[in-house]
Amino acid sequence: MVNNTNEHTRKTPAKQGAQITSRQPMKIGASTPYDFEGSNMTAYGGLLPVASMLEKLEFQQLIEEHVTIKRVTTAMPAFRFVLAMMVALYVGFSRLHHLQFLQREPMLTGILEVEKLPVQSTFWRFLASLHLTVARQLLEVSRHMRQRVWDAAHVKLRQVTLDTDTTVQTVYGQHMGARKGYNPKHRGKKSYQPILTFMAETREYISGELRKGVSVSGKQISAHLDSVFGALPKGVQTRCARADSGFYCWEAVQAYEKHDCRFVVAAQKSTSLLAAMQAARWTGSPQTDADGQCEFRHQPSEWPKAYRYVGLRYEKKPKPGRKTEQYQLFDGPEYSYRVFVTNLDAPIHRVVEFYRQRAGAENLIKEANNDAGLAAHPSTRWATNCVHFQLAMLAYNLNCWLLLFHRDEQVKAADLHHTTMATARLRFLFLAAKIVRHAGGVLVRYSDHYAEKESMARLMDRLRAITWTARGFTPVLATALRL
Repeated sequence: MVNNTNEHTRKTPAKQGAQITSRQPMKIGASTPYDFEGSNMTAYGGLLPVASMLEKLEFQQLIEEHVTIKRVTTAMPAFRFVLAMMVALYVGFSRLHHLQFLQREPMLTGILEVEKLPVQSTFWRFLASLHLTVARQLLEVSRHMRQRVWDAAHVKLRQVTLDTDTTVQTVYGQHMGARKGYNPKHRGKKSYQPILTFMAETREYISGELRKGVSVSGKQISAHLDSVFGALPKGVQTRCARADSGFYCWEAVQAYEKHDCRFVVAAQKSTSLLAAMQAARWTGSPQTDADGQCEFRHQPSEWPKAYRYVGLRYEKKPKPGRKTEQYQLFDGPEYSYRVFVTNLDAPIHRVVEFYRQRAGAENLIKEANNDAGLAAHPSTRWATNCVHFQLAMLAYNLNCWLLLFHRDEQVKAADLHHTTMATARLRFLFLAAKIVRHAGGVLVRYSDHYAEKESMARLMDRLRAITWTARGFTPVLATALRL
C-alpha cells in the first residue's frame, strides 16, 4: 500500500495551554497598610432581598393606609421612620441609640432614599408621638402582609397549629405597667408578661400584645384568641391549638370552640380534678414516659358541661437512671400528674405527643426576645413600649417571610426548616458589598467568594417576579407549600 503524503500526513497536535498556576494567598499581618478611602461599601448587603420583598408586596401602601401617624415629619416621611426602626431591629440593633452606628450606612440610606439618617433624638420624638392605637394598627399591617406573602410564596396550608404562651420580661426602672408578679428568674422584680401566638408550621408570629406583669385573665385570653383566629390567612380550614396551664379556663375553651378549633390545654390542680383522676381507670402507658395513663370526663364547677381529660401519672420516687419531664406536673398523695383537657378524639399517647411539640413556641419566644429586640423596651411610657413590641415582631416576621420565598420547591410544611434570626444574619444578611453607579443606575456588587450566591440569586429572581393582578399577588413558586 502506497501512502500519499499530501493526503495522509498526520496533523500537527494542537499546542497545549500553559499550566495555570494558583494565585498566592494574600498575606495580611500587623504591617499591612490600610486607609479609609473606600466609598459606598456596606456590611449589610443582605438587606437587598428585604427591600425587594417589602417593595414588591407594597409595604409602604399598607403603612400609609392602616397606620395613623399625626406627627408631621420633616427629616423624612413617616413611613420611612417606621421602616428604619423595623429594619434596624432586623439587622440586630435593638436600641434606638444604636441607630447612630447606621447613620451613613449606604445600604440603609439607599433603601430610605436619604443622604443620612436623622439623629437619634428625632427617632425618640417620633416613636414617643405614636399613640397606643398604632400598636393595634401595626398588628393589622402584619395580617395583610402575611396574606400577601402566602399568596406570592404559594403557601396553601389548609391546617395550622397555633401555640399560645406568655413570657416574663424583667424591667428595671419606673416603667408604666410593670408589676411585681410571677417572675421565677428574678423574684420580686417588676416585669411585663406579654402574650404571643405562633404558627407551628411556618413559625410566624400571628398575634400578641404587651401586658402588665400580672396573671392573664380569662377575658384577656378570650380577646387574644379572637384576634388570633381573625388574623389567619384565607384558605385555612382546620385549626389546632396548644396552650399551657396558664390558659386553663372556661373562656379559653369557649373561644376555641367558637372558632371550631381542636385544642389541648394543660389543666391546673383542683380538688375535684384530683378526685376524678383517682377514681378513673388507670392502665400502663408503654407509649409515653409515664408510669400510667387514663382518660375521663370531668366538669369543673364553673364550666357548663363536661370535657374529655387525659392524665399521666409518675411515681413519686423516680426509677434509677430515668429522667422524668418536670413541666406541667402537680402532686397527689402517691403520684405526680400531668393532665390535659381536650376535644380531640385521638388516643392518649397521640394527644400527649401533640402537646409536647408545643415546646417549639418557647424557642420562638426566646428568639424574639434575644434576636428581634422584643425585650429591649425603649421607654418608661406604656404606649411607646407597646408600639415597639409590634415593630420588633414585624422584624421577627420578616425573617419567617423571607424563608418562605427561600424554600425549596418540593419541601413539605412538616419538613420546613426554620433558620433563626441569628443564623440568618450570618448566612444571608452580613454580606460585604459595594454599591456603584453603573449605566445610569445603581448596582450592588457582591464577592465572587460568597458561598450562598446561587441561593441568593434564586431568592432575588423570585422576589422580583412578584406581580399584582386583579386576583391578588401571583405565586412565584410553581409548587404549593402543603402539609
